[in-house]
Amino acid sequence: MLGFLVNEKEIKELEYLLKREMDEILFDFDDNRIDYVVKHAMEERYKILFRLFKRVAAPAECSRYMRKAIHK
Repeated sequence: MLGFLVNEKEIKELEYLLKREMDEILFDFDDNRIDYVVKHAMEERYKILFRLFKRVAAPAECSRYMRKAIHK
């Protein structure tokens, strides 16, 4: 396990960057032109970003970015 120290301003910046990236991925999920394989990679990336986001954001903010489970 690794750790690092950040101040409040840096946490807000991290939160902003993660939100922006997750919003972009969520937008792209609705694009029918994107292949299934690419969407699968996007899903994996989204999971990693969301796990990071949960560490810096308030629970109310996290609920906005939770994805519904997809049954295959």
